[in-house]
Amino acid sequence: MEFDFLSPLTDDFLEAVNTLTPQQLGSKIVFHTKDQFPDVNKINIAIVGVLENRGIDSSKLVDLTAIRQELYAMFPGNWDASIADLGDIVQGNSIDDTYFALKKVVANLIKNKIIPIVIGGSQDLTYGMYRAYDELEQMVNLVAIDSKFDFGKENENVSAASYLTKIIIDEPNNLFNYCNVGYQTYYNSQEEIDLIEKLFFDAYRLGEISNNIALAEPVFRDADIVSVDLNSVKSSDSGNFSSFVPNGFNGKEICSLARYAGISDKVSAFGVFNQGSSQQESPVVAQIIWYFIEGFHYRSNEYPFGSRENYIKYIVPIDEDTLVFYKSDKTERWWIEIPFISNVNNKLKRNTLLPCSHDEYLAACNQELPERWWKAQRKNTI
Repeated sequence: MEFDFLSPLTDDFLEAVNTLTPQQLGSKIVFHTKDQFPDVNKINIAIVGVLENRGIDSSKLVDLTAIRQELYAMFPGNWDASIADLGDIVQGNSIDDTYFALKKVVANLIKNKIIPIVIGGSQDLTYGMYRAYDELEQMVNLVAIDSKFDFGKENENVSAASYLTKIIIDEPNNLFNYCNVGYQTYYNSQEEIDLIEKLFFDAYRLGEISNNIALAEPVFRDADIVSVDLNSVKSSDSGNFSSFVPNGFNGKEICSLARYAGISDKVSAFGVFNQGSSQQESPVVAQIIWYFIEGFHYRSNEYPFGSRENYIKYIVPIDEDTLVFYKSDKTERWWIEIPFISNVNNKLKRNTLLPCSHDEYLAACNQELPERWWKAQRKNTI
């Protein structure tokens, strides 16, 4: 059983949970104890800890107790989803063993229509989450909230600073799109920025998103995996003073992004990484998770689960192309049609609509091609 990789929560922690009031979140969670494992047929969201930090610092142990204490002491919103804490995946003999265990756990959860929220040490654990989709036979869109692109040399050991290269290079290659939200130019070489463009990936600078956070909403609406690097949050808001980060998202912005991820009908796995297991960082990590769960409860089950027949269709001629937009009457969100070519990338046929914004529709009316539409079409033809 894939869930054999998970170790139960400690008796001391469970005793502390028992002191919470019935209204607090911890009193509404089903826990993995040494005597009982939650019934996966009765849960919608699963919290999974991963005690792996070798991608950053092999000498530093991961302790997620403070994060759980902060999270479960909060009060839930008007939620009806069943949430379980499945305990922790402990370090394997090698880091590849940890990736394998995480891959199996995440794949099993997604097959059971359960959304895993992974809290762990180093962000290279995103690779293990990505590999879970091998068993689902689908292309994957990965969104990283990160100040860096995390490229590395092809032959170097995988780490939190190089895992993206491993995702791009390793077979089977299921990555359709990568999008970085919040990169800071001085942390990334010009060659890396150029490579993002060459691969037709998407990237948004910190300033772009901070000035207009709504830019990120269509990006998350098209994501399968969302990976949060806590170093994308400035230290004055995250509490991370061991590796001081002067610039980054503030607490309100990172929680808004987490809520966008939760609202997305397509996001099926969410992770928060690169936290230093310090007491000071626990509140912001807990609040990021809280807002993701809050967003989940406002999912509207629109495309790809709904029907385009319920949308208003807009046709915009532009140069030699004809762009087709759809607007939802239910949420007033927008999509643009991607005319996939037959016999090319057959796995992508389910992604015939690309989430977009009203501003992109208005730009198209002014004869400006949406950049994300152009990149998606180019990826479809290579």
